[in-house]
Amino acid sequence: MVNQEVIDIGFTHEDFAALLDKYDYHYSPGQVVAGTVFSIEPRGALIDIGAKTAAYIPIQEMSINRIDSPEEVLQSNETREFFILTDENEDGQLTLSIRRIEYMRAWERVRQLQAEDATVRSAVFATNRGGALVRIEGLRGFIPGSHISTRKPKEDLVGEELPLKFLEVDEDRNRLVLSHRRALVERKMNRLEVGEVVIGTVRGLKPYGAFIDIGGVSGLLHISEISHDHIDTPHSVFNVNDEVKVMIIDLDAERGRISLSTKQLEPEPGDMVKNPQVVYDKAEEMAAKYRERMLQQSQPAAEAAAPVEMPVEEELPSAEEE
Repeated sequence: MVNQEVIDIGFTHEDFAALLDKYDYHYSPGQVVAGTVFSIEPRGALIDIGAKTAAYIPIQEMSINRIDSPEEVLQSNETREFFILTDENEDGQLTLSIRRIEYMRAWERVRQLQAEDATVRSAVFATNRGGALVRIEGLRGFIPGSHISTRKPKEDLVGEELPLKFLEVDEDRNRLVLSHRRALVERKMNRLEVGEVVIGTVRGLKPYGAFIDIGGVSGLLHISEISHDHIDTPHSVFNVNDEVKVMIIDLDAERGRISLSTKQLEPEPGDMVKNPQVVYDKAEEMAAKYRERMLQQSQPAAEAAAPVEMPVEEELPSAEEE
């Protein structure tokens, strides 16, 4: 009879379970992990991330955009990054998200676009009393009514793609505010020059001046730049829808402002009040004189700022040369 000895290795089932726990990965909400899709369901999918139990991603967490089926985003056996959204439930299952990753990266991208002062394009998907709504990198953006530069009613803008500049990018407050007017003004400004005469239409009159439409953007003809003569109100010189000739005297791209003048185009002081047609007839001639004056004024300033070249001293002969 063979004598069989029982060898005590000192390793119990409990020890083995503890060892498994020691090498088990512990996941926390906020982590980004790699996972593989192994089962797609009608309203979600099961994902293998190496945990004891398959994690779950519901359809509403699959994309920053609205989708109707998981197959629009995920494919079986696909491996990609997932964001851990919640702790394990009573079944030991984690909830995952792709939307949260896209959301974080979208804010990072719009912050970069704002830093570059980039112009972006987006279609209006809705309007309200305050303005219009668009999507930038999947994020919902708002265009205030005062920054929509079009003659169309706001309701007719739905579906129309607009050029836009960033006004505010604040992830903490979930505020993404854009300007259509600034984008148009900047584009127009790239083709305009100070001292240039343009034809515009009076679109609004205020006590402090007239707003002139020049090719789809608005410039301000301040009351002090209408004439050398004193004017009580712009209404005494202009009517809404008047066609006028004005000269550009300042372009402020950062603030989206164009400053205009007819005062600088007057052949004689007060002509805008007495006979505006004379001003319009001689506008180009007076503008040329204005540009020449500006050039003459800038030359002394440039000369004053230029470094003064000191005369080169003659080299003294060395001791060996003497």
